[in-house]
Order: sequence, then structure tokens, then C-alpha cells
Amino acid sequence: MEKTNCLKWVCSLALVMGLYSCDLDVPQEVPSSYKTMTVKKSDVVFPVKFSAKLKGKSDVTITPQVSGQLMKICVTEGDQVKVGTTLFVIDQRNAQLELEAAQANLQAAMASENSAKLEWESNKNLFDKKIVSSYMLDNSLNTYKQAQAAVSQARAAVNRAKVNLGFCTIKSPVDGVIGAIPVFAGDQVTPMTHLTIVSGNTSMNAEFSIPETVLEMAVASGENVKIDEALKEFPDVSFVMKNGTEYPHKGRITSATGVVDAATGSVACKATFPNPDGNLFSGIQGTVVLPVEEKDVMVIPQNAVVRLQAKSLVYKVGPDSCATSVEVTTASMGSGKDVVVLTGLKVGDVIVTEGANNVTEGEKVLFNDAVKK
Repeated sequence: MEKTNCLKWVCSLALVMGLYSCDLDVPQEVPSSYKTMTVKKSDVVFPVKFSAKLKGKSDVTITPQVSGQLMKICVTEGDQVKVGTTLFVIDQRNAQLELEAAQANLQAAMASENSAKLEWESNKNLFDKKIVSSYMLDNSLNTYKQAQAAVSQARAAVNRAKVNLGFCTIKSPVDGVIGAIPVFAGDQVTPMTHLTIVSGNTSMNAEFSIPETVLEMAVASGENVKIDEALKEFPDVSFVMKNGTEYPHKGRITSATGVVDAATGSVACKATFPNPDGNLFSGIQGTVVLPVEEKDVMVIPQNAVVRLQAKSLVYKVGPDSCATSVEVTTASMGSGKDVVVLTGLKVGDVIVTEGANNVTEGEKVLFNDAVKK
């Protein structure tokens, strides 16, 4: 029995000596440290985003001024046109006949005017010689004036006929792009017929709404500041397409209605963007981005904020290097990386940034080596 126990003791000693002789490390508990930062104030610029829809600054709906048969469509959808480009031609024959009739009536009226003038001048000479009475002189003068009025009416009819003839050729009133054309050559059209829209796209308006509080803050920033003056103080804005592409040219907020939408509590605004290359079209939807500058604010990484139900928590590191949760209120900066702290922290606080989701209340998050750093 004693020999057996002695053998076990020798084997155990040999095993231990073997481990040491192989120079194997025995696992030890190594403390880890979370990343932290010290809260401070700084000036930041963050984007405020508004959904928007583009519209040509001078979109014009094209409708006929006269009725008739549409003889020719001179453009196609998507064409770039200049002011004065012929778009549509309506049958001109009736308008041409009306012009010729009006011109004939004018010639007749002018002939009658000449006859009436001769009659009046003759009676005037006879009256001076006391051959005719003043009644005949006045009567011939009235006839002459009536003939003059008839000439004016006939001349107006000629001008009206010329205008109607001109209406048969429909031209573009603005530079722009041709929209959808829902009619065909041969269709009967009237002043109620929609022919197309010419989108004046040299500059585009992005229509969007901003909360009334934003506008109120801008107006209240100075004494007796009007809305149009306040808009001039707004910085340049950007337009971002639905696919995330940012339009290369900046725009300006150019107008805001003076009426607040009672349902949404917002004010309708327009931002104008230059469109020199014609890359923007009416109807495009996207986002207007307004850069807002905030001075002297506390900014922390978004991953430092732990969401717990309806609360937002940040782990603050105390003098004992242990973490304590504090509730904070924050505002998004739009970048998805950082947030502005509104309440809950003060300058000089040390908080956990990376790994905040893994911290437990009262856990020691800094060790001697980390504290020294």
C-alpha cells in the first residue's frame, strides 16, 4: 500500500516537473479595457433633410387658342426646344379665309370713309358760301365720323384674324423640354385640349416643406426681419437623388409661403437649382439638404448611446474606473455616426464609446494600463 502511494506521488511530481521543463505558460486572467472619450464642446455643421419634388421654374402647359384639326406635330417627347420653336400646326384654311374677308371689309370701309370725307369737305365749302345749311354740314360730318369708326372696326377685325391665323402655329413660349404629347396628327382640338407641357429647365425648383419652428427661428434672429430677408441668410442647399447621388450644383431657398399648414405645422418652400446641363427633370423626387451650423455643442459617437426601450443611456466612467449609466437626450446629426447631446452629460465627463452595448452597471472598464494612457 505504501509503495502504491509513493508511486503516485512520484508520478505527480514528474508530471509537474515535465510541464516546467517544457516552458508552458499557465493561462492567467488578463483584464481588458473599453474605449472611452472625454466629452467636450465644439462647433459642428449637420444636415437637415426634407423630402422634395422637382418642378421646372417655368413649366408651361400648352393648349390651343383656336379650334380645328391638328395638322402637324413638329416635336417629339423629350426634345430640347428654344423660345419660338414651332411645336404644333392647326389647320389654317378657315383662319386664312377669315383674314381675307376681314381685309376686304377693311377696303370697303376705307372707301366709304373717303366718300364721306369728300361729302363733308364739299358741304363745308358750300356752308362757307352760305349755300347749304348747318344741318347738312353737321349731318355730313357725322357720316364721316361713322365711316372712320367703321374703318377702325374693320382694321381691328383684320388684326384679330391675323392673330387667329398666328394661333394656328403653336410655338414654345420658353426654353425647355417637351413633356408627354397625348394627341396625334388629325385630331380635332379645342382650347380645352391639353397638347403637352414645356418644362423650362434652365433652372429647377425643388418644392418641400419645413417646420414652422425653423422659419420662426430664422425670422426671430433679428429685429423686424421679414421672411424674404430671413431666407437670404440661409446657407446654400444640396439636392440628393433617390439613389443617393448628390447633384453637383448647389441651390438657394428662394421662397416660402406666409401660410402655415394647420394639418402638418409646416411651411411650403422652394429651393432653386441651376440646371445648365439639363440633367434635372420635372417630377424627380429626392431630398433637399440644408446644412445647419450649431455652435458650442457636445458631440459623441452614436455607438456610445445604448437604446433601452424608450430610454437612451450612456455609460459614464467614474473616478473608480467603474461605469454608471446616465440617461441622455440626443439629436441626430444626419451622418449616422455622431449625435448631439442635449441633456444628461457635461463637459469633462468620461464615457464609454466602443463596446458600450456590452457594459454592465458598475463594471470596471478602465484598468491601470488604460488609465495611464
